[in-house]
Amino acid sequence: MAHVNDPEVIRRLLTAPARWAVVGLSDNPRRVAPRIGRYLMDTLGMEVVPVNLEGAEVFGLKGYRELADIPGGVEVVDCFVNSQKVGPVVDQAIEAGAKAVWLQLGVVDEAAAARAAAAGLDVVMDTCPAIEAPRLGVGR
Repeated sequence: MAHVNDPEVIRRLLTAPARWAVVGLSDNPRRVAPRIGRYLMDTLGMEVVPVNLEGAEVFGLKGYRELADIPGGVEVVDCFVNSQKVGPVVDQAIEAGAKAVWLQLGVVDEAAAARAAAAGLDVVMDTCPAIEAPRLGVGR
């Protein structure tokens, strides 16, 4: 499938300043999403927009329930949603005009990835920025 896990795309996504919607981001310390949200901000210098079921604030940042609710849109949609539920999030990312979707480690939906790629989005699946950035030697 074209555009999925291309190393050059991954490098660009991790190095170009961008606004990332982190879907599934909460302040629950037992979850991985808060650690990765912090990593995106503190190590990679990204702007993070929390998206969660409650639209709750995280890290003092205004949260949203849906991608469509985010004023100004986002470039990358980082999905901390299980594989069975990620398809609608990918569809929302396409509708919202995102440039890329990043399905986190363990999140795999080939059909959703194909829809995103067909819509012109870059697609990264089943990996994590905190794994890829050190591997590629990027980050602060």
